[in-house]
Amino acid sequence: MSSTETAAEARRSIATVCLSGTLEDKLTAAARAGFDGVEIFENDLVASSWPAKEIGEHCAELGLSIDLYQPFRDFEAVPPDVLARNLRRAELKFDVMDQLGADTMLVCSSVSPDAVDDDDLAAEQLHLLADRAAARGIRIAYEALAWGRFVNTYEHSWRIVRRAAHPALGLCLDSFHILSRGSDPAAIRTIPGEKLFFLQLADAPRLQMDVLQWSRHHRLFPGQGAFDLTAFTGHVLAAGYRGPLSLEVFNDVFRQADPGPAAVDAMRSLLGLQETLGVTDLPPAPALAGHAFVELAVDGETEPTMAEALRGLGFAETGRHRSKPVRLWQQGDARILLNASGPGGASVGAVAVESADPVASARRAQRLLAPILPRTHRADEADLSAIAAPDGTSVFFCRTGADTADSWLGDFTQTPAAGGEAGVTGIDHLALTQPFDHFDEAALFYRAVLGLEPEPVTEFAAPFGLVRSRTVADPSGRVRIALESALLRRGEWAPGVREPQRVALTTGDALASARRMRELGAPLLEIPGNYYDDLDARLAPDPALLARLRQQSVLYDRDEGGELLHFFTVVLGGRVFFEVVHRIGGYAGDGAVNSPVRMAAHRRQREARRREA
Repeated sequence: MSSTETAAEARRSIATVCLSGTLEDKLTAAARAGFDGVEIFENDLVASSWPAKEIGEHCAELGLSIDLYQPFRDFEAVPPDVLARNLRRAELKFDVMDQLGADTMLVCSSVSPDAVDDDDLAAEQLHLLADRAAARGIRIAYEALAWGRFVNTYEHSWRIVRRAAHPALGLCLDSFHILSRGSDPAAIRTIPGEKLFFLQLADAPRLQMDVLQWSRHHRLFPGQGAFDLTAFTGHVLAAGYRGPLSLEVFNDVFRQADPGPAAVDAMRSLLGLQETLGVTDLPPAPALAGHAFVELAVDGETEPTMAEALRGLGFAETGRHRSKPVRLWQQGDARILLNASGPGGASVGAVAVESADPVASARRAQRLLAPILPRTHRADEADLSAIAAPDGTSVFFCRTGADTADSWLGDFTQTPAAGGEAGVTGIDHLALTQPFDHFDEAALFYRAVLGLEPEPVTEFAAPFGLVRSRTVADPSGRVRIALESALLRRGEWAPGVREPQRVALTTGDALASARRMRELGAPLLEIPGNYYDDLDARLAPDPALLARLRQQSVLYDRDEGGELLHFFTVVLGGRVFFEVVHRIGGYAGDGAVNSPVRMAAHRRQREARRREA
């Protein structure tokens, strides 16, 4: 059987340590997310009020196998008296495993001060343990901890297992322990497949820190970090591994989050990994061709404010929905819907992307466990496919062309277009602030479900704390979603804007657009002179350009690919604001260097309005 066939048939498992709650909560979440099995983490079992036998029976009722019991620590290469105590401890754990119905135990390489650097002794003692385990129908999977006292690489653990030469003793390979040390996983292919007893998968960001702290707090699900898990897993499967693909992720956020969505996120990560291995029957992500529209949910108070702002930006109201309180505002190919059935204030309620095959996009989303949103529509209205993103934003898949029979534009009756036109040509990107505990989940969602590729995480010091930002985009850059997050701030010293959202519009001439929008009365954000003094010192733009930037409160950035000119409106309806973007050449970023200046300016604007009130 080829490695591809093996991966396609692989069972999916998750360690209970990945999830929050009691053991019962974790098992329920894993089963509902579609996992085949679990690793029982010892601490979860110890804290449970259920006897081990009852837990095993409950897993069977949920359709979950118990694929691993872990961890058993500090066993090998110890003096005789310590060995005797360790063997007694192991026998008691074997009793527990009998009750659970588990047949594989994870033994971590020792960090004990009692251990000595002696491979022969370690092999001898592990052989003894495996002999006792085999008598109970149990296997021992030996794992090299990245911070093990003497054994901290998979190559070393394999030398010991090979020396021990017991059929009930094999290896557990953990992607974090191997990749965090920079080890080359290619040599895994030389290990006989029958000696690979278990595979644990975890991603992680690249960090320069103590590997134990990195492991305990910053692991991620596959596809959320920087490790090449596709290549790693490919080496393991090529060696002949036949066990489950199992997740073992220690993460402070995941272990405090609702276990249901976290388990879904975990399953989505494994499905995505299998797709990169070429072993899934997931429908491929259809090509995307841009943002069809952004829908703003407004109420009776904020709709007039938002409509006035759109007029100032050069938009015109061009249509009204036949059966819903939704109005279409358009300029160029930029379309903004104002949905007056909002719960209060103003917020981004939905984003629609142009899909080459909306039905296939929705089918893929459903296979990747994205919630399908029920929608009511009349028989003569477009049946748009919609899913829910982790933060609750609706994502629509559609085709907009007038010659398309199912175009959503057909649901709107045309209204006389009377707008000022200010050079806006389309929608550049959408920026959505995520709750800090959904930041990584959101990036994985858009990557897996929509086929967007994540750009590197950036961080910048903002007036109210450190902000993380990550943009996901399709290969053409026509669909871009910037995800931002900051830790929760409580009390009076809060930013004043709950999870801000921005809609970035494109223009071919930012300075001309800014001038025209001011003439139309757009509520544009004023930028202080200090910024332009610093800009002159940092980048030394042409003096004439600098003077025009300063006059129109337009911000500037450049990189190796090109230049960016952009400006902003004030915050509207509590949390939404607009950005107008002019990309010159191959500039690919989002002007993050200017974000602290913009945030401080927004704060001044809010304070000024508060004083006026």
